[in-house]
Amino acid sequence: MRHLSKSGLSTRTRFLTMTSAAALIAASVTITAPAFADDATAQKWIDSEFQPSTLSKADQLKEMQWFAKAAEPYKGMEINVTSETLTVHEYESKTLAKAFEEITGIKVKHDIIQEGDVVEKIQTQMQSGKNVYDGWINDSDFIGTHFRYGQAVDLTDWMAKDGKDVTDPQLDVNDFIGKSFTTAPNGHLYQLPDQQFANLYWFRYDWFTNPDYKAKFKTKYGYELGVPRELVGL
Repeated sequence: MRHLSKSGLSTRTRFLTMTSAAALIAASVTITAPAFADDATAQKWIDSEFQPSTLSKADQLKEMQWFAKAAEPYKGMEINVTSETLTVHEYESKTLAKAFEEITGIKVKHDIIQEGDVVEKIQTQMQSGKNVYDGWINDSDFIGTHFRYGQAVDLTDWMAKDGKDVTDPQLDVNDFIGKSFTTAPNGHLYQLPDQQFANLYWFRYDWFTNPDYKAKFKTKYGYELGVPRELVGL
């Protein structure tokens, strides 16, 4: 899951670049300017990389134009982010960061490091108050830490207020899988779900249908033997 630190660059800049660079998630401004000179660059990425998509190519181009327009005040900036070594993050680092830079003019330096190093650097930044990275992709287990220490941006408030101008109308937060894991006790998002592990549990069918097992289980525990449905979310 990705979150944004409060130290370093302004939250306005961090949200625009982090949510866009790693996942090309956009957010909301009406574009009144004429077609951009670099539409061809966006179209190249749409045609060669961002397929298949739930959006039409025309809608994808409109979203990329929004990126370019919203990023104009920040062209030439370099944003530093980090994540642990996973294939999805390597794709973000090598491919999506490049696409984002070509489309917006904002460079994203995305470091891939070991999971333990991510945790250590987060702790270093929180304890020292010095900016190590502008954005982090870290496990949602940190949601309690982010909420209690107040050093990560409250995305719910930010997207509705200070960051409204750089929050895309096409960003459907409720469409994210795993949103509940990145929601703090106050009901606000502090991390955007970037990935979700698919857990698959296998059960021995013969164990759960064996009459002898079922009878012994009922005698011992007082209820019927069955697959633990809550565990698998059924």
